[in-house]
Amino acid sequence: MPARTAPTPSSTRKLVKIHPLDFLKRRKKEGGNMRFARQLIAVVGMLLLIVGPVRGGELTPEETVKAYLKALQTGDFNAAYPLVSQAMTQGKSREEWVKDQQWVMQASEAKILDFHVYPGKTEGDKAYVPDLLSSQDKFLNQLGVEEHELYTLVREEGRWKVNQQQIVEPPDRGKWFPDAIEKKKGD
Repeated sequence: MPARTAPTPSSTRKLVKIHPLDFLKRRKKEGGNMRFARQLIAVVGMLLLIVGPVRGGELTPEETVKAYLKALQTGDFNAAYPLVSQAMTQGKSREEWVKDQQWVMQASEAKILDFHVYPGKTEGDKAYVPDLLSSQDKFLNQLGVEEHELYTLVREEGRWKVNQQQIVEPPDRGKWFPDAIEKKKGD
């Protein structure tokens, strides 16, 4: 009797082309569509809870200010450029604007130590976002005194962009900084 060889996987299987949506047809025949739909909804729901809602990449005014300040803090002016308005860039190309910002930061020895962005107010295509900034530079803030800032943002190209930054003087701080009101009461 001749020796028998074990069949190889390639010799026993037949190649069958299957359409990617055939599994739905099979489920329908087996009556499993409802179970499958419930499982799919459960998985998608859990993913949304874990990942959070998808906004298509659009940042809120507060997120825009945070991203802008973080980019300045790390010296990543390329990342800051798309977050500022045409008026802020004075119509300069990314390359020109980045070089200018690098020069200003180096010349002034500016450092952003920390920042806290507060909830802003939106009025149509403008938003106002307060921020408490801790920074130092060799000209205006050598001691690193905290500065109460207010950022004005505008809608450009469908996104919020930083358009202006100003210092909020003590009499106006209560309007933008809830902590300032509490400190006045405690004094």
